[in-house]
Amino acid sequence: MMNENRNQGILDRAKAFALRIIRLYSALPQTTEAQVLGRQILRSGTSVGAQLREGKRSRSNAEMISKTEGALQELEETMYWLELMADSGIVKAELLSGLMKEADELTAILVTSAKTIKARRNQ
Repeated sequence: MMNENRNQGILDRAKAFALRIIRLYSALPQTTEAQVLGRQILRSGTSVGAQLREGKRSRSNAEMISKTEGALQELEETMYWLELMADSGIVKAELLSGLMKEADELTAILVTSAKTIKARRNQ
């Protein structure tokens, strides 16, 4: 039960992260550069939760590890696009700092989760 609650917590956080990404995209300037970067962020940032949701129904530890690592890849990509958006001046860095902090925290949680699943698989 405790593990299920923890899983729901990460799913809720990933969904909240996706909703914040959607709001960011909606608020971007209509310049070509902003829209191109925005679409990349929209795709990768909303994919994190989808990967985790798929992992929730995994049939094996290997499948769960794969989905968790897929979510980690999407988080890394999202952070890259957020950095480009800030570094290019499309959006002020301080406006993106909350999203970047949440991406870092989600990354730490998922790295720990993947390590735990791998350890459980190897027992």
